[in-house]
Amino acid sequence: MTSITRACPYCGATNRIPSNHLADEGRCGACKKPLPPIDYPVEANPQLFDEVMATAPVPVLVDFWAWCGPCRMAAPEVSALAREMAGRAIVLKVDTEAHPEIAARFDVQGIPNFLVLKDGRAVMQRAGVTPRAEMRRWLEGA
Repeated sequence: MTSITRACPYCGATNRIPSNHLADEGRCGACKKPLPPIDYPVEANPQLFDEVMATAPVPVLVDFWAWCGPCRMAAPEVSALAREMAGRAIVLKVDTEAHPEIAARFDVQGIPNFLVLKDGRAVMQRAGVTPRAEMRRWLEGA
């Protein structure tokens, strides 16, 4: 199982969060204080992407992006959405230049491109910069 590392907001200790627990509250291994669910977009490689897709207990928003102007415009909204939906959704970012094979699976032609997954299946996909409120509706509707 792939994991990401995260600093404890209380003591700064590094904690490993398994891919199937990104939406869960945990405890710091050092100070034992609560670690809130992941509240930022997680950069996904193919292995992490597949694991989250297969095990996420909540809807997943995938932001397919590259270093273009529209993608940079969308990034702050995607980050804000991850904070708002922490524990109720997971937000992944897939760099289409680094991982074109993931984008190809979903026929991503234009970026930014947003995909909502629920129970391992794509339930919605849309290209173009989108308001955060609309992205939130997609996740809440999944």
